[in-house]
Amino acid sequence: MQTIQQILIKYWGYTHFRPLQEDIINHIIAGKDTLALLPTGGGKSICYQIPALYNEGVCIVVSPLIALMKDQVNDLKGRGIKAIALTSELHKREIDIALDNCIYGDVKFLYLSPERLQNDIVKVRLAKMKINLIAVDEAHCISHWGHDFRPSYLKINELREILPNVPILALTATATSQVAKDICSHLIFKSEHIIKGSYKRPNLSYAVVYDENKNNRIVDIVTKVKGSGIIYVRTRKKAEDLARQLNSEKISAYFFHAGIPAQEKDKRMQEWLNNKVRIMVATNAFGMGINKPDVRVIVHADIPESPESYFQEAGRAGRDEKKSYAILLSNEASKIELEKYVISSFPSMEQIKQTYHALANYFKLAIGIQNDMNYDFDIADFCNNYNFNAVTVYNTLRFLEKENYITYTENLNRPSRVNISVTKEELYQFQVSNPALDPFLKLLLRSYTGIFDGFVKISESDLAKRYEAKRENVIILLNTLNSQNVIIYTPQSSLPQITFNGNRVKANDIHLSDDNFANLKLRSLKRMEWMQFYVNTTHKCRSQLLLYYFDEKSDYRCGICDVCMERNKLELSSLEFEVVSEQIKQITRQHSYTLPVLVDSIKQAKRENVLKVVQWLLDNGKLYYASDQLKWRT
Repeated sequence: MQTIQQILIKYWGYTHFRPLQEDIINHIIAGKDTLALLPTGGGKSICYQIPALYNEGVCIVVSPLIALMKDQVNDLKGRGIKAIALTSELHKREIDIALDNCIYGDVKFLYLSPERLQNDIVKVRLAKMKINLIAVDEAHCISHWGHDFRPSYLKINELREILPNVPILALTATATSQVAKDICSHLIFKSEHIIKGSYKRPNLSYAVVYDENKNNRIVDIVTKVKGSGIIYVRTRKKAEDLARQLNSEKISAYFFHAGIPAQEKDKRMQEWLNNKVRIMVATNAFGMGINKPDVRVIVHADIPESPESYFQEAGRAGRDEKKSYAILLSNEASKIELEKYVISSFPSMEQIKQTYHALANYFKLAIGIQNDMNYDFDIADFCNNYNFNAVTVYNTLRFLEKENYITYTENLNRPSRVNISVTKEELYQFQVSNPALDPFLKLLLRSYTGIFDGFVKISESDLAKRYEAKRENVIILLNTLNSQNVIIYTPQSSLPQITFNGNRVKANDIHLSDDNFANLKLRSLKRMEWMQFYVNTTHKCRSQLLLYYFDEKSDYRCGICDVCMERNKLELSSLEFEVVSEQIKQITRQHSYTLPVLVDSIKQAKRENVLKVVQWLLDNGKLYYASDQLKWRT
């Protein structure tokens, strides 16, 4: 049997583990339930991939994002490891084949969503598999206190009934201590075992820059900071406009958002990963699962809605541990925009009910009908039909998904696929009985191998050339064979998809729990307030602030953020600065003093050093003058 070190070298080419990886892997191999809290870029995937390869059997990986699942599966396949993802783009027959391969074949990793775990067929098949590990990615989604709570995650613990002796590894990059306890409790850990890496990023320089002309400042930043970068913006229009401006300044840039066709997304991603394009201007649709170690700068042109989002996105810089920058741009307008954005993320209950009712009518679903079909969803067409606002609809879909009324999947790059659904003998009989279709069926059989065993990707255009027909005629032939149950044909699509979970209900029966609406809104507003506090703070090390939010108490001062750089100019030790500023704070919170009296009140430091600290506190808005008296700003 290979050791975990040998597996690491064989498949990843690394000779050493990153901090804590080996501890986590050894605990899983020993059969211990474990929660791994590792920052973005900390190598979480290897923590479940290596123990899964070490032990016989299949690893179940629960993940909420299709894009992330597909990236992981492609990465594993590229390393010669068999992996499958059960996504909504698959036909029922494809899912059936995939599950059989996990039971009888040599598949090592099965990726699926928490919603998919609720499917009775999946549960039955899981019970037949030899499963060595359950890995729960983005585990913070299980907690009501997490920044992306999903009720479907609460059902994951039902796997305990089917697989009582299989260890669980929960992984997340963003969890407070309260969220961590929630994860262990909801997943029914046999003992609360948490391995937490430090969220310190000593090579990452955080800064907040106030500027009314953000685009010009961004041009200045990416001109000065060489190398690859990501600029996060809130809207598609901003992404497109800024990318055009950067290109006009001879800075190579792409824009990236959910509205771009999937093939074009892949092209832009690859060119950016291979450094053919320097800058990606993106909405938050970009970045999850990306492994690019040499990103030198992350710029946020808009204030993120939560510290979790900011920490995760900023953490995509400097994974190679070289000096990198995370710069957040702010002005008065951006603070107002943030508040509007967060509030608009919570549509009214009436809007939610109206949207659900319209969706059911749009797809012609009767009340009470159970339908687990996946529907292509053109949000622009839907909004035009019902005169809805696209942003409101998008946010409504997210709430309906959180309550498991629907599953909403963003843009997919789903190529056309075909599988012959009859036996070879049945196909021969069909060809004899239908001579007009026989030549086309023979072409299909000649063109694609494995078409009886599973689904194969096809190109209607290539088939049209070989058949010497128009593409439209080939599609008609494929649909004809599909309607006669000879083949299963799923045409290409890059549209999002919607699946109605369970029976279609009356709109008035739609109910959102407090944890999914009122409490979620309250928590979102508190996160927004914390981000505003972060932006407005000019007296505390930015790394310390982020560490404090994630319950990592530390005297660590990074020395390289914008606040620390200003303080470094005082030529005072960190300890002396903290002692003096804390005394000034205590003295001036209750009463105001003239400068000479205040300076004379501080006995533990030289007079000139106290004056430096007072001036710094004045410059950064912590002290202010009321007449000629100094007062602490609360």
